[in-house]
Amino acid sequence: MSTLLLPAYTLWQRELVRFYRQRSRVVGVIASPLLFWLVLGSGFGRSIQTSTGTDYLSYFFPGALIMIVLFTSIFTMMSVIEDRREGFLLSVLVAPVHRSSIVLGKVLGGSTLAAVQGLVFLVLAPLIGIHFGLAQFALMVLIVFLVSFALTALGFAVAWSLDSAQAFHAIINLFLIPLWLLSGAMFPIAHASKWIRAVMLANPLTYGVESLRYTLFPSEQAFTVNTALSVLIGFSAAVFVISYIIVNRRRTLPA
Repeated sequence: MSTLLLPAYTLWQRELVRFYRQRSRVVGVIASPLLFWLVLGSGFGRSIQTSTGTDYLSYFFPGALIMIVLFTSIFTMMSVIEDRREGFLLSVLVAPVHRSSIVLGKVLGGSTLAAVQGLVFLVLAPLIGIHFGLAQFALMVLIVFLVSFALTALGFAVAWSLDSAQAFHAIINLFLIPLWLLSGAMFPIAHASKWIRAVMLANPLTYGVESLRYTLFPSEQAFTVNTALSVLIGFSAAVFVISYIIVNRRRTLPA
């Protein structure tokens, strides 16, 4: 067990230290979604109303939180490409450790960073009249961590197969950003057209956004929290297994 957990813990710790030594990344990850939330929330505040009459600044709050989680996961998993260039990844691969430790350590490191920075955003909730108790906060911690774990594992799987940061950004812009846009973060599922609604319901990230929204605003419920948690747990497990399979896939080096 120690041969699995100790390398994973070491990689987890390395991700945390590496991230917080780069202060500009910390500021950028939180500042961009915060600005996005304030501008869009204030600009659309009077033109868009939810089914329960909640103002748009409050409605958009869970989506902005998930955006922070998404950005942190993306930036953290770029370290996979950097580690390959610096030779660190090669030294880890030839070490006598199970490859599942590599996946677990990197993904848990990114998940921890994403979850913590997403939860820090909750400090702003009382400023717009959003209040929650200890039980609600505990549920939000679980939801945010599951979303963080799933997105980080997904980012890891994408980054592992690529050799350049440019290609990584291209795939992120093509895939992960639309994944967030069609998660109910910006507009309600009930107000979408039929085919968009179908895509949103098939999007695992929707269940993270909607379960957060239901935790903050119990009157706004697209589906039960148990359903959302089941989907998030299944999605997290699936992308972690995919990441593990990709890491264990043998690649033939060119002559």
